[in-house]
Amino acid sequence: MSRKAPATPAKSPAAPGRPKDLEKGSAILDAARRLFTTLGFDGASMDQIAAAAGVSKLTVYSHYGDKETLFAEVVKSYCEQQLPASLFEMQPGVPLRDRLLGVARAFFSMIVSSEAVAGHRILCSPRMADSPLPRMFWEAGPQRVQDAFAELLRRRMAVGELEIDDVPRAAAQFFTLLKGEPHAKLMFGCLGAERTEQDTERHLAATVDMFLRAYARR
Repeated sequence: MSRKAPATPAKSPAAPGRPKDLEKGSAILDAARRLFTTLGFDGASMDQIAAAAGVSKLTVYSHYGDKETLFAEVVKSYCEQQLPASLFEMQPGVPLRDRLLGVARAFFSMIVSSEAVAGHRILCSPRMADSPLPRMFWEAGPQRVQDAFAELLRRRMAVGELEIDDVPRAAAQFFTLLKGEPHAKLMFGCLGAERTEQDTERHLAATVDMFLRAYARR
């Protein structure tokens, strides 16, 4: 008479955790952002980025293909962190002016950060004139933000708060006005230390009010 083999105890499910490739991808983006900010696009090598991320150079290439794509992914990741999708949700209980001011503050805080200033200067260098990088940057960063904001405007139009004939143009105008003179001075290195948070808040509020004078439904 044969004996039955003892039942194999059921394996407990693996503890939840982040997949290894996502952890590596995140480490690569963090390292690339630091090195692009401090060394510039040309100064930061894939070897340096791999070493700073604690991975092999082959791993960097397998995740992002080349340095241009990695730069664009850094831009996209940074924009998503600073301007998350939740920032552009409808939130019908929040007055329109307050919603626009929330977007304005987050956007302005992002574009005056050291990472954004460094990225802007990289793209303005002569070497980038014939490079695909500016277009990749635009699609990964500014275009994504404008598209998300345009959807917010459309939703506010649908409930009768705004009247806009050309929504993409209005979205572009909003962010261009927000950058305005303060951002231009910052890029030229002549934004004085005397500028205060109150100055910034007045600039943002004036921009939002101008936008609403143009597009708020009367």
